[in-house]
Amino acid sequence: MTTKHITLSDAEIRKQAGQPVRQLRDPRYPELRFRYSTVDRTRGAWHVVVRGKWGKAGDFPSLTTKAMLTALPAILGRRAADAEATSLTSTWSRTGELLDWYLDRMLRDRNLSAKRKAGAKSAITCHLAPRLHDLPLAEVSKATLDQRLMWPLQERYALSFVRLVFNVLAVAMRKAHRLGMIEQNPLGSLRFGDFVAVRIKPKSSRLRERDLPDLLAKLATWSEARPGGALLALMMLCHGTRLGETRSALWRNVDLQAGQWFIPADDTKTKQNHTLPLTRQACALLSRYQTQQAAQGYQGAYLFPASRRGPLGATAASQVFAELSNRQWTSHDVRKVARTCWMDLGVDYLVGEMLVNHALRNMDATYIHTTAEALKRQALERWHDHLDGLGLSALTGETYPRYAISQDSTQATDHAAPSEIQDASQRSM
Repeated sequence: MTTKHITLSDAEIRKQAGQPVRQLRDPRYPELRFRYSTVDRTRGAWHVVVRGKWGKAGDFPSLTTKAMLTALPAILGRRAADAEATSLTSTWSRTGELLDWYLDRMLRDRNLSAKRKAGAKSAITCHLAPRLHDLPLAEVSKATLDQRLMWPLQERYALSFVRLVFNVLAVAMRKAHRLGMIEQNPLGSLRFGDFVAVRIKPKSSRLRERDLPDLLAKLATWSEARPGGALLALMMLCHGTRLGETRSALWRNVDLQAGQWFIPADDTKTKQNHTLPLTRQACALLSRYQTQQAAQGYQGAYLFPASRRGPLGATAASQVFAELSNRQWTSHDVRKVARTCWMDLGVDYLVGEMLVNHALRNMDATYIHTTAEALKRQALERWHDHLDGLGLSALTGETYPRYAISQDSTQATDHAAPSEIQDASQRSM
């Protein structure tokens, strides 16, 4: 590797870029190295070498020579105490620069869902950046955040939303610190509860069981004119699924003969595969809808296709529920009322949590596989029989086949004692 000793400056770095040199050093700063990029000679990276251990300090030209030399004493002091300590130094001086970096990084992260990206982007562009853009990172504190962000937000928005905005800021700060982009995390010791002492209570469902007869009657009228919208609501009501995982359903994942609906991990919030039993009522609804789609000439992959390509979008799906409810409740209220009714029908808490695909901890995987599937089916059969009495039977009718769902997977546990699921729940606590 060709190394040249010079007096470091931005002008000298640009001058040497045209020479056959890979690395620059300055006799005044023996620990400092500058290396040119192998792709673009106008760019490069600063490195600090202490006791033979290299550490990248930053990129040129975003980190100028002057800024690098200013930061070097602090880096050397940190590395002298701990050779493994980071050499990275930040060129950011204001909170807005950190937020811009995090927003760009997040939007290019393929592991994040479009919904999560949109939510975080809205929090940054609409709330965090306008209030904190010019705030020096050195001045980020409990007092400044309370004055600039938390107190103004709580005057206008629900505390649950304020917490969401705060969490986006906390994640951005934590990520920057872990990657060595900032030396200290100013939010490291702060929690949402430090600003708001009031406990945030879960929102109750705006859709109640007493509303279900009218809802099912309305869905019966939609089943001919708007079959896709009707089935979208019915699948969520019957199974307690989320809007995203329901609207993305594929026909190849629906097995009417086996009575099973498979939801792949990519479509679930928990990022785990989710399997739901299909009762005879659910199979009848799906069979009728499949016939309607075929009559309209659709032979595509999705249960709820978009007008052009892919599955029904999030906005269009939400609009279905806005029209269905006259904007009185949302799709999530359908999921909530199903979960509440299961409790009222005596469905075990753990079974209900598995049906709605909440994340479970410390559970016996073998027990879940061999026992819970049967209990999930029993719970949904009880629920759908109950819905029949509220008007679901008008949508399934008797002209559609009563599917003989295989009982092979349930015979071994049909007579499982109620205490078994409770014992498993206690083991997980």
